[in-house]
Amino acid sequence: MDMTQQSEILDPRPEESTGQQVVELSRTLDLTIYCMASLAEARDRSTVNHVRRTQNYVRILAEKLRTHPDYGPSLTEDEIELLFRAAPLHDIGKIAIPERILLKQGPLNRNEWEEMKRHTIYGRDALLRTEQEFGAEPFLERARDIAYTHHERWDGQGYPEGLLSKEIPISGRLMALADVYDALISTRVYKIAYPHEEAVEKIRKERGSHFDPEVVDAFVDTESAFREVASRFGDEYTSV
Repeated sequence: MDMTQQSEILDPRPEESTGQQVVELSRTLDLTIYCMASLAEARDRSTVNHVRRTQNYVRILAEKLRTHPDYGPSLTEDEIELLFRAAPLHDIGKIAIPERILLKQGPLNRNEWEEMKRHTIYGRDALLRTEQEFGAEPFLERARDIAYTHHERWDGQGYPEGLLSKEIPISGRLMALADVYDALISTRVYKIAYPHEEAVEKIRKERGSHFDPEVVDAFVDTESAFREVASRFGDEYTSV
């Protein structure tokens, strides 16, 4: 028996072995992301289904915008996959927010609101520390942008920096709409759930103020797909 035959016996299909390892590593990454995200969501009585819904909303919007001349070139298939995987970490910074604020039944006072807004900074900083420790990765960069900018507004009235229009990365603009839609159709300690139709109308009215006009147009064109996702991953808190 020559060395080639011995090699084939030891590892008869090395390509399949390598492929399986990639699949397993990818699944491990997804499980880790969901674990981290679910910890953050559970602290304000959201569910892991919120994570599943919002990441699917982001994918729907990104795929719709692939045909747009200004957005398409940057929204490649690989980029959309990165956004889909990074989206669950948008509220990871809530882990650092005190429960007395997260679970407060009534309106937040000024100091409490300022602390709540800092979840965007806490999330960015945690992901930035990870980059500094292990090196920059596209996934971590997208997750950091999403965590930090998903509460910015197109009109510059958002937080934490008050970024204006296209100063906000596209990842943050997509997540902003996805997160607000899901908040609208969900019951929270401070609000009731709105039906899908009312949520769509509220978002439509924020075109060019809260949200990127093109992202709103993409949403309006795909709102039935949003409703389908909301129904598929619905829970006791949602209303579609």
